[in-house]
Amino acid sequence: MIDPSYKIVLVDDHTLFRNGLRILLNTINTYQVTGEAANGQEFLELLDQIMPDIVLLDIDMPVMDGITAAKRAMEKYPDLKIITLSMYGEEDYYYKMVDAGVKGFLLKNSDMNEVKSAIETVLAGGNYFSSELLQTLVNSLRSSSRNREPQYGLSEREIEILILICQGLSNQEIADQLYISKRTVDKHRANILEKSECKNTAQLVMYAIKNQLVEI
Repeated sequence: MIDPSYKIVLVDDHTLFRNGLRILLNTINTYQVTGEAANGQEFLELLDQIMPDIVLLDIDMPVMDGITAAKRAMEKYPDLKIITLSMYGEEDYYYKMVDAGVKGFLLKNSDMNEVKSAIETVLAGGNYFSSELLQTLVNSLRSSSRNREPQYGLSEREIEILILICQGLSNQEIADQLYISKRTVDKHRANILEKSECKNTAQLVMYAIKNQLVEI
């Protein structure tokens, strides 16, 4: 159940976009926009005054971009939950944002149902990727990696589990589907993280796409 006191901070250099998103979010009684910033520097200064439950963060901004801001914010507040607001053509930045520790990606043309779904997923501890954005990323990666043999070093079972992770299944759900124990899945997941040098589920999704292990 989503706590009605959850606070949201909006970070985007377009005032009209922020105003519109704030109005829409504030109509949902479980959320409250408690702060806004027009660039990464303002956002970092705002964090020292307001600690939000979730941040919607633009990538391309003046003064300080979203990548730098996300890295600095996560270094200071490792538990901060950030969802990136993205536009088409910004695929080159996705890996950097994942490395910075963001928990989700939304296209700016997403409807409110998807925005709400992303916020709820991330607040619950998950990672969210816009399906439309992922498809764009997959197409880009397929084009750039054509004729290149993927190198991933995972066992068949680990690949099977990785694909299920990318489909959004929990460790228990994976265990039930494969008729193995959750403890076994936990161990495989740890091995996958170590072999892929990934830190979290978001990075695993990117890793699987990059190595053409999943079809979105």
